[in-house]
Amino acid sequence: MKPALTSRAPFLALVLLTVGLAACAGPPTGMPVATLAPPVLPQEAPTLYPKTVPRFLQVGMASWYGDRFKHKATASGEPFDPKALTAAHRSLPLATIARVTNLNNGRRVLVRINDRGPYAGGRVLDLSRAAAQLLGMKADGVARVRIEVFAGDQPTTVATAASYHR
Repeated sequence: MKPALTSRAPFLALVLLTVGLAACAGPPTGMPVATLAPPVLPQEAPTLYPKTVPRFLQVGMASWYGDRFKHKATASGEPFDPKALTAAHRSLPLATIARVTNLNNGRRVLVRINDRGPYAGGRVLDLSRAAAQLLGMKADGVARVRIEVFAGDQPTTVATAASYHR
C-alpha cells in the first residue's frame, strides 16, 4: 500500500465508527420530536352533488310547435296554447313537470307534459312556442336538450294530500 493511504486508514475507521454510532443514538434529549397528527375529519356528513337525483333523465333533440296547432285538443284533452309552458313527450305521464335544459346555451325551463309526440324522427320532445323562446331555440327550431323529472317539482294534488291522512 501507499504510505499516504495507510496513514489515513485509522482516521477513516474512526470517522465511520463515529457516524455509525451517532445514527443509532436517536434524537437528542430536550429537542421536540416531529410526530404525524391524525387527519382531521369533518364533523358534518359530506354533501354529495347533486343533492337530488332525477326520477327520469333523457338527452336528445327537441323541436317546437306553434300556431298551426293552436286550440286543437292535446292528448290531455286541453286545447293547445302556444303561450303556455307545455311539451309533448312519448312516454312521460301527462301532467308531469319536466326540467328542460338547452345544452347549447344552458338555459332551463319547467314545462308540463300535456301531449304525446314528437312525431318527427330523431326528436325526444316537442315544446310550445313560449318554452322554445325561453330556451333560446325558437329561431333555430331545434336544440339538444336534457329532460329531467324530479319528485320535488311535481305538484301535490288535494287527492294525494288527503290520502296521507288516513
